[in-house]
Order: sequence, then C-alpha cells, then structure tokens
Amino acid sequence: MYEAYWELERKPFGSGCETALYYPGDAHQATLLKLRYAVESRHGAALVTGHSGVGKTLVTRLLAERLPQDCGPWVHLTYPQMPTANLLAYLAHELQTPGLSVGRESSIDESVRLIGEQLRENAKSGRHATIVVDEAHLLDGTRTFEALRLLLNFEHEGRPTVTIVFVGQPALMPLLERMPQLEQRLVVKCLLRPLSVDETHSYVQHRLQAAGAKRPIFESEALDALRAVSQGIPRDINRLCDLALLISFADGEHSITAERIEAVAAELVNVADD
Repeated sequence: MYEAYWELERKPFGSGCETALYYPGDAHQATLLKLRYAVESRHGAALVTGHSGVGKTLVTRLLAERLPQDCGPWVHLTYPQMPTANLLAYLAHELQTPGLSVGRESSIDESVRLIGEQLRENAKSGRHATIVVDEAHLLDGTRTFEALRLLLNFEHEGRPTVTIVFVGQPALMPLLERMPQLEQRLVVKCLLRPLSVDETHSYVQHRLQAAGAKRPIFESEALDALRAVSQGIPRDINRLCDLALLISFADGEHSITAERIEAVAAELVNVADD
C-alpha cells in the first residue's frame, strides 16, 4: 500500500520469515555457522534457544537453504505438542518411510523401527537426515524427548544417521539439563539474543535497502526509540516499522520520527489492553 510513496520495491518489514531480507547479525551468523557444522559433520543433536520473535525460525529456514544436497531429507516439525506415538508416526511419514500407511495408527516401537530402517538406508546412499523440532519446549514430557533420543542411536559407520535440532524458548534449557543422556548429545548450543542499539540501526537500514530504498527514511532518533520500545526483538521491530511507514504515509510525512515510533508503540499497547 505504501511502497510507491516511500519509493520501495517491496514491503521491508513483512510479518513472515523472508530469507531474502535476512540481516546477518553476529548472533544469527554464529548460530547458522554452528548449525551447519553440526549437520554437515553428522553430529547427533543441536540446540537453538531464544525468546519469541528473535529469529529462530528464520535461522532454521536459512539452514535448510544452505545445506548441501547430501544433507537430506529435511523434516521441520512445527507443532510438537502431540502424543509421543503420533509425533513418531508423523516423523516416519515425513521421512517417507516404506511400510507406514498415512493415517494408520502406529505404536512407538513400530515407528522407531521403521524410522531406523529408513535412516540407515538413507545413510548408506551417502545422505544425512535432519529433523528440526520447533517450539521444542512444548514437547509432551520426558517420554517424547527420550523417544527422540533413541533416534540418535541409529548409526552408519559409527556416526549418527540424523541430526535433531531442538529449537525453543529459554525454558527448554533446564528441561534438557534434567535429561543428561540427551543433553550430552548436543554438539552445539546457540542462544539468539535481542539486537543491540547499533544492530537495530543496521537491521532497519539493511531491510530498507533490500527493499529498494533510495534514501534514509527513519531518523536516527527514531531508531534509538525503536530499540527502546522493542527491546531489540526483530519481530516487534518489524511490526512497529511497518505500522509507522503506513501511518506516516497516510499523514503525508517524509520521514519517520522518534515521536511516530513512540505513538505507534503506545497504540499497540492500548489495543492489547482493550
């Protein structure tokens, strides 16, 4: 709606995880490097934690794009809060396991056996599977974590046949610490932190340039205010910037001020409280 007014080729602050607009901040780049190491070196498990909105899902999407072709199949479990048997049956189906019919209820033992057979065949062909468990802090108790750990016992030539990447909020860390047999299999642990003030400035300018911006749009003081009200959470930064661009366009303004950012943030708070 406002792209032409601001001389943009696309919306710079959409709500989706667009990898084309990825800002290569230090924490995100380090996490991506560690995850690539874990998968490409065929280790058993990795951990990514961070508060909601810091970019965990975006990093895993980038990981999927940047892995070599021999790292597959790729399974992204986005809704892990299901009974253990259902979760394993889902994984078996996504791994294209022969002998498992879609919609047929399978026992945990059967699903684990079928997954193991498929992972071994996959490894024999020179490939390595990856399972990303998003929102892993919602997994259905110790039994499900233990079932996933069992998948790491399937090996080929002394190496795991799958890497499981657990992705979740910081509450996931104490859960794993109570399960030392699984925690010890985590070859890397990554914490995605909020953006600093300088990173917030760079993040906004990067996304604007990626969207085709031809001139500065946000005043420096506006970016300082943006960091203060968003606490450096990229999802909140996107939401505030998108709304500020819309309202400033409607009001015929030529730049985004600190006052505009603060007013937009206050409006969102008031709506949430109503």
